[in-house]
Amino acid sequence: MADRLADLSRAGVSIWLDDLSRERLTSGSLASLVARDHVVGVTTNPTIFAKAISGGGEAYAGQLHDLWARGTCVHEALRDMTTHDVRWACDVLRPAYDASDGVDGRASIEVDPRLAYDTEATIAEARALWWRVDRPNLFIKIPAARQGLPAITACLAEGISINVTLIFSLARYDEVIDAFLAGLERARQAGHDLAQIASVASFFVSRVDTEVDARLDKIGTVAAAALAAAGARPQRPLWASTSVKDPAYSDTMYVTKLVAPDVVNTMPEATLRAVADHGEVPADSVRGHYSGARQVLSELAAAGIDYDDVTAGLEQRGLELFDASWRELSDQLAAKLRNPCHS
Repeated sequence: MADRLADLSRAGVSIWLDDLSRERLTSGSLASLVARDHVVGVTTNPTIFAKAISGGGEAYAGQLHDLWARGTCVHEALRDMTTHDVRWACDVLRPAYDASDGVDGRASIEVDPRLAYDTEATIAEARALWWRVDRPNLFIKIPAARQGLPAITACLAEGISINVTLIFSLARYDEVIDAFLAGLERARQAGHDLAQIASVASFFVSRVDTEVDARLDKIGTVAAAALAAAGARPQRPLWASTSVKDPAYSDTMYVTKLVAPDVVNTMPEATLRAVADHGEVPADSVRGHYSGARQVLSELAAAGIDYDDVTAGLEQRGLELFDASWRELSDQLAAKLRNPCHS
């Protein structure tokens, strides 16, 4: 029987799961995906946690009772609950982390989405999450809003591994790469072991229904070569939001059309199962298609569609969606805790 997920892994795509819940951890579901389905990473976001905790039932009941008994405020309760799950996921993934020399085996947790436009608060939140989870195979997710770019640099400079999320435009990706390289250079100057610092850049592909002309070879400058010589790892592109929204498209489109060496694809379990069942995995579906991607963008411009305006709107709406999910969950928990400490 064909093992299409193995084919995807052999093509150089790291398969990550875009989901996490306490039930998935306690039931062994995540461990099974790691053991049997080639999953080597986990990503989370505020919407995923809102769904997990709101519908988690008994899985969170004991911890929630203890938080209530201690009079914990809602924001600290959210940190306790989410970091507990991500720490557990890091432990499940630790063998994959060790086997890949730190390339994979990573779990991601996002900073509070309300802080996306506050650089200093984002840095402080990233530090707090890094310390609280306390696992080397953790990624802190920082949105690629303009105010997040200096936070990305600052955190990498301190040795914190970063998943840069909510990237939609190529122009912003250029800025992300610059922030990444600046952070590694500062980390090198501070004496950090660059081999222990990792980063991925998450493109939300299903929200931009055009080919992404990914600049995978940008890291080729003299400065980047010096960092590589010091043990730095390249920042890998990560394809996120890979569930297909338009039923006219194949349900494996954002996996099989984005196959290339040294990339990550994080997908919900339904997409993973669809790939395993009927995905046709090519050796490479990205390189060699750059001219076609440029043509698509040119045709969009000729049709009056402003690509930069599209991506700017997607970034804003992406941040608003995560903010809304977090606030809704906060309101639900506040009703169950003694001290809501709303802000």
